Amino acid sequence: MTVKLFSPYTIKGVTFKNRIVMSPMCMYSSHNEDGHLQNWHRTHYVSRAVGQVGLIIVEATAVTPQGRISPQDLGIWSDEHINGFQELVGLVKEHGTKIGIQLGHAGRKAELTEEIIAPSAIAFNESAKTPKEMTKADIKETIEAFQQGAERAKKAGFDVIEIHGAHGYLLNQFLSPLSNKRSDEYGGTAQNRYRILREVIDAVKTVWDGPLFVRISAHDYHEGGLTPEDYIVVANWMKEQGVDLIDVSSGAVIPARINVYPGYQVPFSDKIKHGAEIATGAVGLITSPIQAEEILQNNRADLIFLARELLRDPYWPRTAAKELGATIEAPKQYGRGWV
Repeated sequence: MTVKLFSPYTIKGVTFKNRIVMSPMCMYSSHNEDGHLQNWHRTHYVSRAVGQVGLIIVEATAVTPQGRISPQDLGIWSDEHINGFQELVGLVKEHGTKIGIQLGHAGRKAELTEEIIAPSAIAFNESAKTPKEMTKADIKETIEAFQQGAERAKKAGFDVIEIHGAHGYLLNQFLSPLSNKRSDEYGGTAQNRYRILREVIDAVKTVWDGPLFVRISAHDYHEGGLTPEDYIVVANWMKEQGVDLIDVSSGAVIPARINVYPGYQVPFSDKIKHGAEIATGAVGLITSPIQAEEILQNNRADLIFLARELLRDPYWPRTAAKELGATIEAPKQYGRGWV
């Protein structure tokens, strides 16, 4: 049997050496509120490349200062950020790993002292700040910021761009009727709520022709919210626009009780993959190699996104290869200890 987890995967001429993806995870480690990479980020990401992950996606990186989740988030709102990312990209690629970046805007979930913005002036919860409802000018500026972020990502040499449309951040806030109560062309119908994401994708594609992923929250877990069936429609729209892969997560647009268990989001990936006939990534409490291989062999996803498991074990690909009987190349410096 061919071990699918360690088979290569190609999108738009970019080949990942295996199907293991390091999911974007915020490190909240930028200093001085300037959005710049620190030594921590270099150690954190490069160690997973040494560990032979196929694709690393850098944490949610804000396209505007106002779009940061926290003051310690990474940013890509300035040309001054390019050099740091360029260095990181080079370090990761030395080990044969591809690298992407997740472009995001926190919207109403930004924990900042300054004014925050959202599709509607509704706070996330009782303890959160109430955002300002975005004007048409705010929307236009934000779309342009995503475009400029993508242009900087290209200059830095990233292989993949992922647009963050999940976890209750700005684009997810527009998509969900629970957080978008607008009455203009950016609210109301599903197509109108999708409009800003459509315009962001179109804007990004004017400067980026490489692999393009979008992360979604496939289930709002609340009455009146979006479901995986709704996201099949959305995924078809994204496919028509040239999105290559849907990174399927769920939840967090509003506070909700979620029944969390190993692989709890995999059925959403499966449903969207086959419902829209588009490539998907599965994420969410995937920890064991056998679990990951089952997902791929049963065609429930095309890539496996690992988060906390890669925090616990930067060399998880080696662990998985040993368990599944696959052979992966070791860094030559580690050859004696890799077997």
